[in-house]
Parts: sequence; C-alpha cells; structure tokens
Amino acid sequence: MLYGFLGPNGAGKTTTIRMALHLIFPTEGHVEILGEPVFGQGRVPERALRRVGAMIEEPGFWSFLSGRRNLQYFARTSGPRADRSARLGRVDEVLRLVGLEAAAGKKVKAYSQGMRQRLGIALALLGTPELLVLDEPTNGLDPQGMREVRLLLRRLADDGTTVFVSSHLLSEVEAMCDRVGVLARGRLVAEGPPSKLRGRADRLRVSVDDVESARSVIETLPGVGLEVAEGPRGATAVLLLRMNEGASAAEVNAALVSAGVSVSALVPEHETLEDVFLSLVEGSDVPR
Repeated sequence: MLYGFLGPNGAGKTTTIRMALHLIFPTEGHVEILGEPVFGQGRVPERALRRVGAMIEEPGFWSFLSGRRNLQYFARTSGPRADRSARLGRVDEVLRLVGLEAAAGKKVKAYSQGMRQRLGIALALLGTPELLVLDEPTNGLDPQGMREVRLLLRRLADDGTTVFVSSHLLSEVEAMCDRVGVLARGRLVAEGPPSKLRGRADRLRVSVDDVESARSVIETLPGVGLEVAEGPRGATAVLLLRMNEGASAAEVNAALVSAGVSVSALVPEHETLEDVFLSLVEGSDVPR
C-alpha cells in the first residue's frame, strides 16, 4: 500500500514522522509503529524500528564518493552488527531497484537531484524494511525527477512494501497513493482513498444544440439545477448542471432527447483532491 500524508507546510507532517521514528519525544499521547509501542518507560523501540526504512527531508551523502561506495559505508556503520553482511549484500540489489545500477560507479556530485533522492530511497531499503517512511521525497525535483520517484514508489508498494510518504503536492499524492490522510494544524482531519475523499460527481457538463430548449427542460427536472449556460460555440452550447441527491445523468439525457434536444456530450465532473484539501484546511471546523 502507498499511503499519502498530506498537509500544508507547517501542518506537522515532519514532526509526526520524527516522533514515529523516535527522533523527538511527544509531550503527550503514544505512538505505535508496526504494532509496537515506540515510547514507554524503559522501552527501547529497536524491535519495531529495525523493520522500518526512512528518508527524512533531503538525504546527505559524501559527494566525492560513488553511489555504491556511499551505500557500502552506510551498510557497515548503520544497523545491528550481526546484519552487516546482509546489508552489504543488498547494495547492488537496491541500486537496481531504484534504477541507479548504471550510475552506481559515478560520484554523487555528478548525480541529478532526482538521482540523489533515489539514492536516499536505496539507503532506506538496505535493511529490507516492511515499512518505508519518506518525508517530501519529490521536494525540489523537476517534473522528470518527480515522475521517476513516483513510479519507483508505486513499484515498491506493488511489490509488497508499505510506503508512507508525506507531501504538500496534491497532484503527486492523487496520482500515486492508495489512501490519503489530511493533516491540518497538527490534527488528522480526513482519511480514505482519494476517490472517496473527492466524493460523488455533483456536476454535469452537457453539450446541446439548442440552449433555450435545454434550459426549459432542465427547469422541470427535480434535483437538477442550472449553474452556467455557455455558448453557443459553433453548433453547440454547454450547460453546467448541479446534480443533487437522487438526480442522475441518465435522466437528464433522456429528458433532453425526448424534448428534441440533441446531446453531443455529457460529462460528470468530480471535486478534485485540491477542492477537498482546501475545504478541510481552510474551513472553520478545522481544529486550531
């Protein structure tokens, strides 16, 4: 699964992730990761965190070393000593997973920003994590770099790794995530699949040949309201309809055709994730 942790800058995304990874301490409440408590009296969260890979903000590497050599040094110095050989043995595998096999011998200073982000993800994958936590992995990338990272994360999720990715980029989250949580002012204000958060199609865009006749028909239909009448554009005009509960596109089409109005296009329009996001983080009911 690929879970998107969405919120504006300053909402608390990075703070939440740092608490989950035992990097900062909460003032109250508790944190569990993979079913294991992270905090508690005398508790060492190593058992849970050993199953997690993470990249917080921009990864740091030795620019004068190659990508492979960087990963080898990290494999030797991070994680349990008993697992060192396994981590070293995975260096070439994770480079292949993130698409850096051909560039493994190049110095990191010659890498693009997108390549450095993918190298950071490779580092997070060295320990074969069940959960991969990434904080703003596409931050600062150009469209090509964003696409590379998006495809990589989708592939990892499809192969069985649970990927938790924070972002303030709505289009990225909507394009790749199976579920989304929306954070505003430190509170989770909505959660679910992007399609569910967007809700039902509540508008209908209809292209007709006779706008006046169509307007008369629409006024007789229960649950249907005319918002905008655009046109005519050439031989057609466009009506934007508000569809209330119980109204259907099929009924609108049947009524227009029965009245002799030619319908050349009928397109339902959904709220975008951006519409939902703005209503959640800017609404008066958002916790402050």
